[in-house]
Amino acid sequence: MGMMKTEASLDEKAIVAAAEKALSDIAAIRTEVSKVIFGQESVVENTILAVLSGGHALLVGVPGLAKTRLVTTLGEVLGLAANRIQFTPDLMPSDILGSEVMDQDDSGRRSFRFVKGPVFAQLLMADEINRASPRTQSALLQAMQEYHITIAGQRYDLPAPFHVLATQNPLEQEGTYPLPEAQLDRFLLQVDVNYPELAAERQILLETTGLGETRPQAIIDAQRLIEIQTLVRQMPVGETVVDAILSLVRSARPGQGNASTDKNVAWGPGPRAGQAMMLCARARALYEGRLAPSLDDVLALAEPILQHRMALTFAARAEGMSVRDVIAGLVKQAKG
Repeated sequence: MGMMKTEASLDEKAIVAAAEKALSDIAAIRTEVSKVIFGQESVVENTILAVLSGGHALLVGVPGLAKTRLVTTLGEVLGLAANRIQFTPDLMPSDILGSEVMDQDDSGRRSFRFVKGPVFAQLLMADEINRASPRTQSALLQAMQEYHITIAGQRYDLPAPFHVLATQNPLEQEGTYPLPEAQLDRFLLQVDVNYPELAAERQILLETTGLGETRPQAIIDAQRLIEIQTLVRQMPVGETVVDAILSLVRSARPGQGNASTDKNVAWGPGPRAGQAMMLCARARALYEGRLAPSLDDVLALAEPILQHRMALTFAARAEGMSVRDVIAGLVKQAKG
């Protein structure tokens, strides 16, 4: 029994040592990204959290708020092979996944050869994902879920790590196909990108209209990112934090005894929301320089994790309520 205990404590020591090394790596990543992306701290934080947790993120904001720039910067700082797809209504699944081409060798024999599409990247920027037809969206979303694709009966594994950072324009425009709820659930987080603060916007004007622009340096590589992602999954989560996650996620579902939810919410988040919260709360602790997640992490992540996993009733929408208002109310109750 004594032997078991020492092994466990050694294990804990190893995790603490690994976590401390990860803290310094993550701090360096934050510093490097801030050289290129000014302001937008919560956007940068939530996007990095999605990657550290091993998931995908959906960035929602009007055009021109540096969403694409953030993704390319992250690719460079994290040392990942990045590709970008601009989604359009005429984009086909094969434009994303790749297709078979006919080859002919010197002796005249013909055979098919698979040419990989842009999905074969470690960091894939899916720009304006709601512009493509459902068929094309589902090809990408299947790859996101299964980490492999099948073409003509042949399976092709995607590179590791594999992250999709998709952007979506919230403006109601012609030719958009909103993502169905089941597909939105594939995204670990929804990150809302708002207009920059005054000081940040002044910095943008001064820094980005001169001759020399800052290029970010690689801080880690893909192998190190996988190590940090593994560490995130090994971090212990205290009983009180687990309880807080469960009660928050369950309070967002109608029929669970929460009066305001029963009144305003048509359907709420499934177990994936709790899974996302368990991972992201640990990653956020590291991001903030701590070795264990706290209740604050859970409450801070409530909006990005829950908002795309629930919908309001018609009556609540008619009263001008938003999903964010409901989540803010749930967070307030959880604090109370």
